[in-house]
Amino acid sequence: MFGLGKHDLKILIIVAILALLAPFILNPFPADSAMAQFNAGYPDLMQRFAIYGIFAIGFNILFGLTGYLSFGHAAFLGVGSYAAVWMFKLLSMNVLPAILLSVIVAGLFALLIGFISLRRSGIYFSILTLAFAQMSFNLAYSVLTPLTNGETGLQVYNDDPQILMGPNSSTVTNLFGLEMRSTYTLHIGSWNFDFAVGYYLCALIMLAMFYLSIRIFRSPFGMMLRAVKSNQTRMNYTGLNARPYTLAAFVISGMYAGLAGGLLASMDPLAGAERMQWTASGEVVLMTILGGAGTLIGPVLGSGFIKYFENIFSKINENVLHEWFSFLPQGLENIMVWMVSPFVGSGWHLTLGMLFMLIVIFLPGGLVQGGQKIMHLFRRDRPEDDKPGAARQSTPAE
Repeated sequence: MFGLGKHDLKILIIVAILALLAPFILNPFPADSAMAQFNAGYPDLMQRFAIYGIFAIGFNILFGLTGYLSFGHAAFLGVGSYAAVWMFKLLSMNVLPAILLSVIVAGLFALLIGFISLRRSGIYFSILTLAFAQMSFNLAYSVLTPLTNGETGLQVYNDDPQILMGPNSSTVTNLFGLEMRSTYTLHIGSWNFDFAVGYYLCALIMLAMFYLSIRIFRSPFGMMLRAVKSNQTRMNYTGLNARPYTLAAFVISGMYAGLAGGLLASMDPLAGAERMQWTASGEVVLMTILGGAGTLIGPVLGSGFIKYFENIFSKINENVLHEWFSFLPQGLENIMVWMVSPFVGSGWHLTLGMLFMLIVIFLPGGLVQGGQKIMHLFRRDRPEDDKPGAARQSTPAE
């Protein structure tokens, strides 16, 4: 079905269920309960789950298949955002042309950077991509201010030309009139479930990009990329030139990043230079490694994991902690708040860093490897002695 094997189809169905039922899955606690702090089923965060999932899926095509570690993918994310906002300013607030332009512009930019950077491999390739990303950030921040509006960021104003709509038009993004911020809230008892148009657009595009990544992984092109990662020198000795394949992977990965940037601007028509910083490039590296580099579903899990920590744990402050431990005596309550506070709020990076260290040490394959180990425990066959009708045999001592 859809040209996929049984295993790949199962993974696609799992991702589709997680994406389409996210408003229910991410809101397990009643809105009026103390645990509602951990709910993540509100539109803005769900959109980020889907968008950064696309970003990580695209990065995994480069890093997971070829082994080329890029520290400059945030440049394509930022370029895609700027292209989308300019489309909103000049044409209309319809997100479709903006998304298409962001993919095209990011692809052309990736072709330029990849053509130069892929002349080197290993750490030299990584440093080159990082240098290009920082150059792009500084150009957007200071030199190209007529195009990027510098540190203020590029945004849409009512007096923008918007050729297809005319000046003084709406600044709300839409898809043929269907506004991205439009949300329907379903109330069931103490639970509130938000169904946002913007989120489901991002989720459907993420599913399409996830399906495309599966086809790339299973294609002869994907096999060539795995050969590059396995032993590029031996591949060159066979007479095959690896550069066209790695360049194609780099461009495809950059187009994924541009798509993610275009979607960020489509949900909130604003583009800033901070999206091109090296920290944003490092974030997608963490997402991919945390979920499982080279796996299909790993980048999606890794992006959701990091964005959840970034948006949920960072909001837990001392007031919330005092509410949690209010049942304790005053002195013990203060001690517990003092012990826990460095790991939440502004210190959530400490918790994320510790979890990342544990996963890298004990689960080098990321969250996917952890899931496989858990499934293996449940699927493991019973010992022969426990099977019905099995004859018990004594084992000689050694």
